[in-house]
Amino acid sequence: MASLFLFPVAVRRVLLIVGACLFAMSTARGLAQPGQSKENSQRVPVLVELFTSEGCSDCPPADGLLAELDAKQPVEGADAIVLSEHVTYWDHQGWRDPFSLDAMTQRQEEYVRRFGLDSAYTPQAVVDGTSQFVGGDGRAMLAAVSKAAAKPKMSLAIENARWDHGVVRFAVRAENAKGTRLVAVLAANATHSEVARGENAGRTLHHTAVVRALKEMDGGVADGRPLSMPASSTDGQMRLVVFATEGRGGRVIAAAQRAVQ
Repeated sequence: MASLFLFPVAVRRVLLIVGACLFAMSTARGLAQPGQSKENSQRVPVLVELFTSEGCSDCPPADGLLAELDAKQPVEGADAIVLSEHVTYWDHQGWRDPFSLDAMTQRQEEYVRRFGLDSAYTPQAVVDGTSQFVGGDGRAMLAAVSKAAAKPKMSLAIENARWDHGVVRFAVRAENAKGTRLVAVLAANATHSEVARGENAGRTLHHTAVVRALKEMDGGVADGRPLSMPASSTDGQMRLVVFATEGRGGRVIAAAQRAVQ
């Protein structure tokens, strides 16, 4: 599977520099408790997915931009709900990404088909399932999040998320949810790796909201119905992200996140 987006090196560097400057100029707004703050609850939730890999040398700057977006929330009126989705197709390049999941590779392939792309690539950002661009492009990130925040979302809330013997149990309440598809994701708030081989050999890489499990729930949203999700990893602090789409892989029409206690 091809995995490189063919931008000239000089152009990629300019994009990354512009992105870093834009985020640095933004006003910092913390996210101590994902999905919990009063300020964030008054904003429009926007789902930002980053397809990335520890085996990709262009990915660490994009990982950094995602972390800044999560921590600083620089887009007025938007509550950016971020997910770092590590793909598997770089794992044969000398370093196996410990956070890579087949489910993330398959999810990206769905976007490849939907957007009519020639191939998958990293780093790739997808916002609300409707726009995609190079994940290190800060200007495109801010523009896409701002545009998505201007579109109304249906109300969705996660209730009573808790651990129960390696399983997260929770309920979801939403309005006008008929015909939607519900997706639940468990993500580690923060992870890091000491990379010994591959394109990032010798680097310590840090990640934010790393997906450790994803489950699509048939039947869409059923208000108050008890739901559960097994966790492949419970190390460190975790967040539960739930979003509703128009059909499989469609536009995100509702999203919420909650720290798992």
